[in-house]
Order: sequence, then structure tokens, then C-alpha cells
Amino acid sequence: VARRLSLRKHPECHSMAGGKAIEHLAQTGNQELFTFRLPMQQYRNCDFSFSGLQNLVNNAIEQKEKEEGIQEGEILSCVKDVAAAVQHTVAFHIIQRTYRAMLFCIKNSILPSKNATLVVSGGVASNQYIRKVLQNLADANDFALLCPPPRLCTDNGVMIAWNGIERLRAGLGVLHSTAGIRYEPR
Repeated sequence: VARRLSLRKHPECHSMAGGKAIEHLAQTGNQELFTFRLPMQQYRNCDFSFSGLQNLVNNAIEQKEKEEGIQEGEILSCVKDVAAAVQHTVAFHIIQRTYRAMLFCIKNSILPSKNATLVVSGGVASNQYIRKVLQNLADANDFALLCPPPRLCTDNGVMIAWNGIERLRAGLGVLHSTAGIRYEPR
């Protein structure tokens, strides 16, 4: 979405990564000016998919470009509103699917009855709006929410290393000797 909105050309976002630019612009946008249908509503499972949403957003952007008489690559006057609506829809999709997963785990006794924890990492965990709604979801269901610091949520290698550090500290599943381990370049 950030690429399609040409946010690298936006004066407030030229040096930001796409997700960060969306989050920044969404802070002052009106999420109610655009309504995007939630993805995968016909599926009653815990899967995530954003491809349908991406198509809806692309169509909305194209329509606004026509209305404003601008070419693809120029900045829409409503760019902040599009960012806010997209961020809100993504957050709601994540919440809905995560809640289903939490209910499934509770119903099937997969998690402990006390001290259940929701762990969120990756680029999505660096978005403060999404973190806030996930925190609300966790609080409402007596789950703890655990997220790495945002600075560690942008690179998979860093996230894997963070996980390794936490597992090492907890003494869980960490080999203390590399004897007998075969390494391959792939």
C-alpha cells in the first residue's frame, strides 16, 4: 500500500519504511472516510490473508486518482485517510483471527488455564496502533501480551536471535554443545 501510495515522495515519509509511513500518516488520518471489507469473512478459521484487501485498496486509490485528476505516483490529497483506513482494517483482521485462535486454544486446553501469553513479533509488532488493539484483546481475555521492542521487529534474523536469547535465558531447547551438529550453507 505504501508503494502504491508513493509514500517515498511524501514529504513526511521520504526516509521511512512503508509500514512506518502508513502508521505515521494514519495518526492524523480519518479512518472512517474509507471503508474496506474485511478479508476472508467467508472462512471461519484463523488464517490471515491481505491480498483481497490489497486489491480493494488499489481500486480505491485508482478511483481517487481519477477523481483528483492525478497520475499514478502522485500523492493523493486523502493519503492520510487511506493510510488510517488500511491500518484499521488490517488491525481488525488480525484481531478477529487472533481471537479465534485464542478461543480455539482455550476450548481445546492447548494453553494453560492461567498465565496464557500472546506473542506477537515481526513488522506488524512494531506498529503501535496494532499493538494497542492486540493489548486490548489480550487484556479482555486474561492473556499477557509479549512483543519484542519495536526496534527488533523489523528483521526476521533479529527476531530469531531475540527468540534464541529468550530461550537461552529460560534454559529451553538450547544446545550447549555443537558437537555432532552438521552445518550446511542452505
